[in-house]
Amino acid sequence: MYYTIGEVANATGIAISTLRYYDREGMFPDMERSSGGIRVFSDKELGTLKVVECLKHAGMSIKDIKEFLGWCQEGDATLPQRRRMFHDRLAEVERQMDELRNTMNLLRYKCWYYDTAVAAGTEDAVRDLPDEDVPEDLRDYRI
Repeated sequence: MYYTIGEVANATGIAISTLRYYDREGMFPDMERSSGGIRVFSDKELGTLKVVECLKHAGMSIKDIKEFLGWCQEGDATLPQRRRMFHDRLAEVERQMDELRNTMNLLRYKCWYYDTAVAAGTEDAVRDLPDEDVPEDLRDYRI
């Protein structure tokens, strides 16, 4: 199946200018063009686009993504590099998720803290509570 750049933009939510940028950067090396020079996206480019967006969300730079796509073009000789890159990226995302989980739990604690203080009409009602009066899952986030 083939798609116009507008159809791809609508389906993915990626701006047309970004799709053009990716093409200029060589991320779709086999993309065809119509007789009028208009980009024609295939399912192959859509697959590439999914990987590119995933890697961007995982914190990779465009430069590093281009390097990965180059490795893909080189074939099986680069399988170890590609494997290592994905394992490294997964470890980094897991680290980021741990940080976000800690941030979320501190926010949950503060929400409980201020909900309790507002309900009591004073922060004094919460500030000096013994640990056993703080919800067990929030105790580690008490400041």
